[in-house]
Amino acid sequence: MKITAIETLRTDEFANVIWVRVHTDAGIIGLGETFYGAGAVEAHIHDTLSVRLLGRDPLRIEFLHREMLNLPMAQSSTGVEYRAASAIDIALWDIFGKVCNQPVHQMLGGLCRDKQRIYNTCAGYRYVRSTQIKPVSNWNQGDEGGPYEDLNGFMTRADAVAESLLESGISAMKIWPFDPAAMENEGCHITSAQLKTALEPFEKIRKAVGDKMEIMVEFHSLWNLPMAKKLAKYLEPYNPTWFEDPIRMNSSQALAEYARSTPVWVTASETLGSRFPFKDMLDRDAVHVVMADLCWTGGLTEGRKIAAMAETYHRPFAPHDCIGPVGFIAGIHASFSQPNTLIQESVRAFYTGWYKELVTTMPVIKDGYVFPMEGPGLGVELLPSVFERSDLTTRRTEA
Repeated sequence: MKITAIETLRTDEFANVIWVRVHTDAGIIGLGETFYGAGAVEAHIHDTLSVRLLGRDPLRIEFLHREMLNLPMAQSSTGVEYRAASAIDIALWDIFGKVCNQPVHQMLGGLCRDKQRIYNTCAGYRYVRSTQIKPVSNWNQGDEGGPYEDLNGFMTRADAVAESLLESGISAMKIWPFDPAAMENEGCHITSAQLKTALEPFEKIRKAVGDKMEIMVEFHSLWNLPMAKKLAKYLEPYNPTWFEDPIRMNSSQALAEYARSTPVWVTASETLGSRFPFKDMLDRDAVHVVMADLCWTGGLTEGRKIAAMAETYHRPFAPHDCIGPVGFIAGIHASFSQPNTLIQESVRAFYTGWYKELVTTMPVIKDGYVFPMEGPGLGVELLPSVFERSDLTTRRTEA
């Protein structure tokens, strides 16, 4: 079997998402996805990677993975090179599963559990849909898109959001109320009034539901080290489950200092590409929960290596999702196939909302758990309506 064509698709409305379809001479097509900088990813795929892929056997996944990243500019980042390679890698695993008539989680080693616990990242329906991705300006607060507008919800009525999640069986939620202060003060300072506002969601949640709800805190790498340590002390009385990306993820030494300063777990980081920076952080005891985004870090091939490495350090694995529907499903396949998966990120405003506008199916989520995808490969395809969109841009490179 040979790769005969590589096709990319992106839309104006969902401008951050780009899909890759890898065509073969056997008629099997693999679907992949990545997120951010869709135009740049498209250019790299067709101008640089296609020559390394066309005519090759798509089942030589490890070989092709190395070929795509054996470039002087592809050095352990989540830049365009890694995002492009991630999307293609996911598509190759989709092909592998389709050839064998098995789901991707089976190709990765099979199910490690029958259901996987999830948490809800409290984003809204329009979060990350625009071309500009900023923690504050892209919040679209007040733009209600349905019953799960959890972004505005956690800022204004976190108690009600927590109660709603518990009613559906979801007992863990992630919020980021410190971002406005970080953006305003460049991560260097927080006023008393800003601190009070940022702590209100935690107070409301604990008052309403006590410890029935786990709270994960996302900092989006917006704070300097002294302030991040200070904020940790303010938050510790609320018993958060983890602190995620409290500082920029470019110094394992600084993150290790942060980790030593608080009893709360440190989670890092979807911003890291490849297993190598994860090893640096694990070697320094800087991270407790290893989080990777398969659409950014090198696809399923690299993601399973990151999970396996985390297990050798006795650390849990928690795949990231706050991007697109195919990446979400790829993360779920990875979650089920890894013995050290702690929990799977999900966004109910996404999987009940705009994800359904783009793909044929969503995983079954019930009582706080996600269940394995069925069918060969990833078990999902783009909806026919995607190919008919007036705002669709496609590009195809053939052998």
